[in-house]
This record gives sequence, structure tokens and C-alpha cells, in this order.
Amino acid sequence: MPITRVSLPVSVVLLCISAVLPASAQEPTLSDITEAWLNGPHGDYRSPSYTHWNEDGEVPTACAACHSETGFLDWLGADGSAALSVDHPATINTVIGCASCHVSAAETLDAVPFPAGMTVSGLGDSATCTVCHQGRTSTDTVAGATADLDPDTVSGDLTFINVHYGVAAAVMHGAEVRGGYHYDGRSYAGRFVHVPSANTCVACHEPHSGEVEVEGCLTCHQGVADIGAIRTRHADFDGDGISDGGIGDEIGGLHAKLYDAIQAYARQMADAPIGYSYDRYPYFFADTDGDGQIGGDEAVFPNRYASWTPRLLKAAYNYQVVAKDAGAWVHNPAYALQLLHDSLIDLSGAVEIDTSGLTRP
Repeated sequence: MPITRVSLPVSVVLLCISAVLPASAQEPTLSDITEAWLNGPHGDYRSPSYTHWNEDGEVPTACAACHSETGFLDWLGADGSAALSVDHPATINTVIGCASCHVSAAETLDAVPFPAGMTVSGLGDSATCTVCHQGRTSTDTVAGATADLDPDTVSGDLTFINVHYGVAAAVMHGAEVRGGYHYDGRSYAGRFVHVPSANTCVACHEPHSGEVEVEGCLTCHQGVADIGAIRTRHADFDGDGISDGGIGDEIGGLHAKLYDAIQAYARQMADAPIGYSYDRYPYFFADTDGDGQIGGDEAVFPNRYASWTPRLLKAAYNYQVVAKDAGAWVHNPAYALQLLHDSLIDLSGAVEIDTSGLTRP
């Protein structure tokens, strides 16, 4: 009788091993690790991150590395293919599983290329995280799209450039990788170096669930009961006259001011009101009723915003970079503040925006 070989996901193998081993022989953390992974973002089989391509029957090569375990192994070269590229579409319904990070090619990975063309080395335990949390665009992408165009003239050739999602590595490395749009004549903060015990992704995030391990934060930053209250920079960056909250409050305040400025510019210069929807692609839509909000009937692809000028596109790009890294206030607060500040200043060159109270780190 022929033998049928069945390939099981690593997660299933772990669960099977856990079930058959006697309690005394089991690693005490195995079930906890498995449960954490299954309940975390990398093991969520129902997430659109892994189901978006189900109707197509395969994950395209451009997306496969971060949206399928088979694609990630392909990118690593762990399947025998060339490393640092995906050669074939990946299988659907495969999350980022155990093998993604626990094959030798992943465990020895130390350098990762970024969209702007540079390769960052010395990443250690953060390397595998960096592969997928760096975004897909950079200053260079925006500069290339807007080159030789009048800054305040609507161009039908422009569309919104989306940095992508979960861009913590791009923000953390700042000027080194140019993940945000860098305005000419401005300098930007490089990699944010934390203390040695909290200077990698897995030093602050539980590697299987992704949850932030806050105990270490509160041990060093004594006197606060909530990590959101942490700040080591004490200027009033957003100009609201308040500087006793966490640095995240300053970033949030400046982010909100930039959104108001984007809307003011779009009304006055493009003569086309704009609005933003955080979770509806492509995020910026025409505000058809001019109420300053994007309702469900407006947040649809045919209503995507189409009156881009170079100046507006640059500011909207930086707005999205900060929006898509909810931890920017930890990963690189100075860089996030600089991107928002400079976007506001640039918009104020075309429309009246009060920037008198703003401070740039």
C-alpha cells in the first residue's frame, strides 16, 4: 500500500505533541506559547491579512512574504530558493507560523533591505520583525511621483501613496531608512536607541502574542502608572499650551492639527474637500457633502480622493505614516514629531495655518 505524506502546519504539530506527551514531560510554557500565538495577530487565520486573497486562490509574490508562511520561507530562502526575494505566489490560509521565525535562515538573519534601497544590518532578534514592519514606500517614492510638478497644481497623474501598515521598523530607524517623507533642507532623527534591555522588538513585545510587556517600562519610568504618560521630552510640540501629558499626547495633538491643515488646504487650493478613513482603503476620500467627516457611503473606492497636488500628497503621506504606527511615541517620538511638524510648516506656505506655538524637536 502506498504511503501518503501529509504536510501539517507547525502549529498543529505542536498541539499534537502537547496532547500526547505526559504532563511531566511537557515544557511548562508550550501551551501558553501556542495559545498566545493563536490569539495574537500572527496566528489569526480569520484576519484579512491572511484571507484577503482567498478568492484568488494564491497570495501574489508582492504580498506573499508577509501574508503567508510559505511566502516568508520563500523570502528567507529556507525553501531552497534564492534569499531576499519571493519567487512564487504563496498558498492561502497560511499565517505567520512557528517555522517563519524558528528555521535557521530566520534565526541567523541579521540584515534586512528597506524600500529606499539601503540594507540595515546588526538587527539581531529584530530582523524577522523588520522584514514585514517596514512599510513599502519611502521619501524616494513620494519624491519620484512629485518631481517637476508645480507644488500647488492638481495633477491627474498623482494618486495617494500608502506607506502600508504596521510600519514600526521604518519609524524606529527614522532618517536611516527614510520611511517618512523628508522635506528638503530639514534634518531628521535617526534610529531611536532605547536602553540595552529594551532595544529590540522582542524585548518590549511578547514574541508570540505581540503584546507589550509594560512591567519593564514602568520599572525604569517610575512615577507613572500608565505607559502612555511617559515622556522624556518636555517641550510643547503641538502648541496647545499643555506639556504635562505623555509624549504620545504631543504626537496626537500635532497629528490632529495636520489633519485640519490638510482639509483646509484641500478646500482652498484644490477646491475639493478631503477626508480620511483609518480602515478603509485608500484612506483619503472626497468629502462629497463637505461636512468634514467621511461617512460609510463616502468611504468607497470609487470616491477615492483624486485632486492631489504635490504639496497635499506629501503631507497626507506623512499623516498616514504616523497613523499606521500606533507606537510611534515609543518607537521614535522625535521622528514622528518632525514629520508632522514639517508637513504643517509646508502647508502653511500655501494656506493660512497658525504655526506660531509649534516646537520642532
